[in-house]
Amino acid sequence: MGATVVAVHRSSTHSFSKPTVAEIELLEGLGVRGDAHCGTTVKHRSRVRADPDQPNLRQVHLLHAELFDHLATVGHQISPGDFGENITTRGIALLDLPVGTRLTVGEAVITITGLRNPCQQINDFQPGLLKHVVRTDDDGTVVRLTGVMGIVSRSGLVRADDRITVVLPPEPRHRLTRV
Repeated sequence: MGATVVAVHRSSTHSFSKPTVAEIELLEGLGVRGDAHCGTTVKHRSRVRADPDQPNLRQVHLLHAELFDHLATVGHQISPGDFGENITTRGIALLDLPVGTRLTVGEAVITITGLRNPCQQINDFQPGLLKHVVRTDDDGTVVRLTGVMGIVSRSGLVRADDRITVVLPPEPRHRLTRV
């Protein structure tokens, strides 16, 4: 079957969760048309407070549905869009991709920039959830499980059931870090 889009989401407000829609339009260099995070400069409120002129490396949020399966085993029922992602995927190990990976998703191309950094809002959404999506490994490495962020490298429409193809960047490859 391969990697596919489960669902797509957008919200014109800075709400935690995003409603599912039939399709989203990705705009090159900007993000998701009609989404609160669309733009060339950062739109996440905490990042805007720190530096409103920094480039928007978080134009599109992708999250793997396999995380929902895992969270169900520890008592958390999560649905597509609940974490505020724009694209819910299945069949692709998003967290293992290196920086600069290009994903063709529907008509669009997304270049992966880094990991989403989970925050306290996750516990506000469901108490106790944060400890299941961010943890520290035995070697002290912080592991973030709430998906990846990217920029739009080619405009296009994305819908549920669209295939996802992966093109890895040239060597040397760099592990994802939070953006």
